[in-house]
Amino acid sequence: MKWRTSVSGDLSRLFEPVDIAGLRLPNRLVMAPMSRYFCPDGIPHAGVAEYYRKRVEGGIGLVLSEATYIDHPSAECYEAVPRFHGPALEGWKQVIDTVHAAGGKMFPQLWHVGSFRQPGMAPDPSVPGLGPSENTNPAAAGDAATRALTEAEIADIIAAYAQAAADAKRLGFDGVELHGAHGYLLDEFLWERTNRRTDDWGGDHVGRTRFPAAVIAAVRAAVGPDFPVSMRWSQWKQQDYRVALADTPETLGEILRPLADAGLSILHCSTRRVWEPAFPERDEDRIMSSWVKELTGLPTISVGGVGLEQAGIKSSAAGSLETLAAPLNRGEIDLLAVGRAVLADPNWPKLVRDGRAEEGKGFDKAQLAELI
Repeated sequence: MKWRTSVSGDLSRLFEPVDIAGLRLPNRLVMAPMSRYFCPDGIPHAGVAEYYRKRVEGGIGLVLSEATYIDHPSAECYEAVPRFHGPALEGWKQVIDTVHAAGGKMFPQLWHVGSFRQPGMAPDPSVPGLGPSENTNPAAAGDAATRALTEAEIADIIAAYAQAAADAKRLGFDGVELHGAHGYLLDEFLWERTNRRTDDWGGDHVGRTRFPAAVIAAVRAAVGPDFPVSMRWSQWKQQDYRVALADTPETLGEILRPLADAGLSILHCSTRRVWEPAFPERDEDRIMSSWVKELTGLPTISVGGVGLEQAGIKSSAAGSLETLAAPLNRGEIDLLAVGRAVLADPNWPKLVRDGRAEEGKGFDKAQLAELI
């Protein structure tokens, strides 16, 4: 069956059931992780559960939660972000039960902010930002920004990721995702600019993969062989939108294959714009997720700019959809994550499916003021 669309090109493949990493999903649409800052005590509440329920009922095939802090005092920097440990787990149980009751599937996204943390931040103001190397936070002043992780701290953080993943499985989540993108801790280890270590956790491409690979391996051991484990990674960073983690497919393979081999089920490819060629100097139209699937053999999630006319603060609900048909129908998109368009309108998937995307609410920054 081909769904009508209000944009040029056939998007019917988005709405076909699909089997990914042992999960049967009703379609290829994923709710992208988006921090909402509505948990001042770090505990998800009924409003959070309802927020995710609405997206399931609006047609999303898989929900990825906003990023959630693992159980380490250095993991946090932003206020009102939910934790994934301690009393917060009871709140997450309410969330996943609500999502399941609506017929949905959901992963929590596990997070350590790395050197984005600055001295004086909660929960313990005495804890500095921790990263692979010293002073990797360009937002902080002087020499008090970040210090390098010790071996003991590395071991503790690995264990905290594993415990969070085990708790996700125990609570009934359908999988788990690691936030390994955008300049946060796991990504900092991968990125040459922020990982200047000379021990086993740094050095060349292989050395820089060892910490995230160790986290993945510990998570895999904690959840067993069949539980889906995704990791979001990115070329671009919040510190520099123009930077590339890898300049060539060959280098990208050297970085991502050890992570895949450590136990990943899915790689979530965060790009600025899904539809743009990943390596245009190769004179090919292939998007990033296509390269990643070939390089690692893993299914992928594609994310970046879908449903937006431009990467701005206000846009129409139908923006950019016409750009998806070609890569979608070349088989380059396994799953497609959508962020602000779904934040703005829970029913965006159904509207796109029915050819009525232009009837949806476009994203506006003012919508961030409430959990709708």
